[in-house]
Formats: sequence, structure tokens, C-alpha cells
Amino acid sequence: MKIVISIIGQDRVGIVARISTILAEHKINILDINQNIMNGFFNMVMIADMKSASIQLKEFQQLLKDEGQNLGVDVKAQHEDIFNIMHRI
Repeated sequence: MKIVISIIGQDRVGIVARISTILAEHKINILDINQNIMNGFFNMVMIADMKSASIQLKEFQQLLKDEGQNLGVDVKAQHEDIFNIMHRI
């Protein structure tokens, strides 16, 4: 199962490192990353594969939300199909 992870907030040191570490700890493979910083605002979207994950999506979503609060950013993970439906034009 592929998921889309979005991270938005004030830029600071360690955002990418912490989120990618959480993925690695739970055997979630990063397939693609797009990141930019504009006027101090950090924006990143990751596509990841949960096929070998050691955690369920619901639990993983809460883990990312909690870590986002610690980092001062908004972190969301969605099943790829849900993301595509929500962002279809």
C-alpha cells in the first residue's frame, strides 16, 4: 500500500531527519520526495510504501501527528487512493 505524507510549517533543523527516521524505524520505504522552502515555510510531500511496515496506517497517522506537534509542523499521512480522490480536478 502506498501512502502520501505531507508536512507543512515553519522551517527548522531536523524535520526531514526526524520524519525519515520514523519511516525507517517502521520499515516504511520512501519512494519519492518533493520539498521546498519559501519565505521560511517548509513544505514536503513524500510517497512511501507500507508493504513491509511494522505498523498499521491508523497508528502511523497518529504517530506522525504527534511528532509533527513536537516539531511545530503539520504532518499528515493518507492512503494514496484517498489522496488522489481528494485532489482530483
